[in-house]
Amino acid sequence: MVSNHAKKELAVSLRKEGKTYSEILRAVPVAKSTLSLWLRAVGLSNRQKQKITQARILSGLRGAQKRHKQKISTQDQLHTQALSEIKSISSAELFYIGVTLYWAEGNKERIGQPGSQLMFSNMDPKMIAVFLQWLIASVQIRYEDVFYEIYIHKNHIHRKDEILAYWKKWTAFCKSDDFRVYTKNTNVATNRKNTREETYFGILRIRVRKSSHYVRKLAGWADGIYDAVVPV
Repeated sequence: MVSNHAKKELAVSLRKEGKTYSEILRAVPVAKSTLSLWLRAVGLSNRQKQKITQARILSGLRGAQKRHKQKISTQDQLHTQALSEIKSISSAELFYIGVTLYWAEGNKERIGQPGSQLMFSNMDPKMIAVFLQWLIASVQIRYEDVFYEIYIHKNHIHRKDEILAYWKKWTAFCKSDDFRVYTKNTNVATNRKNTREETYFGILRIRVRKSSHYVRKLAGWADGIYDAVVPV
């Protein structure tokens, strides 16, 4: 059995080598308060202090990396579980999904200004694809009545062909090849993070020709959902 005197000598020796408290405690199993008392009078050189500081920083980084991996693992598990909970979508469910999406992101007819065109804008390609499927399957819009407008920051104009190909891929099932690309000025001082080149593909706006009557029906459908969901 190792005596406390021997443990103290080992602890002091390790401290003088620049070991941190955590490292010493792994070699000398005593209470942290005891270790602190033993090492109170141990002086360290600047080099030793720097070594200890560096060790603490590395330990902190390792801890942060471990927590980050655990967080990603938890997120992946939750995503997989949630994905398994969606089995299939009926035509009725798709109808309500599309109406709700348009209610949130679609163009609305202004009071006293009839004749608004059906327009839906978003930068999420999956949302765009679901909304297009709704237009075709639920509203039975003709392919030839659909056209697209892509809005990108002007400092991404050199990627025009890449961005156009990206949106054509996500909308290919709609069989409409009518795309128009527009640029908008970029605020250099912006703090927005969605304009990084590798993940930025602008905003896609779906337009439907001769669709003002659908805009009015969508307003009625949205009100119907509200009346059915919110108790009066």
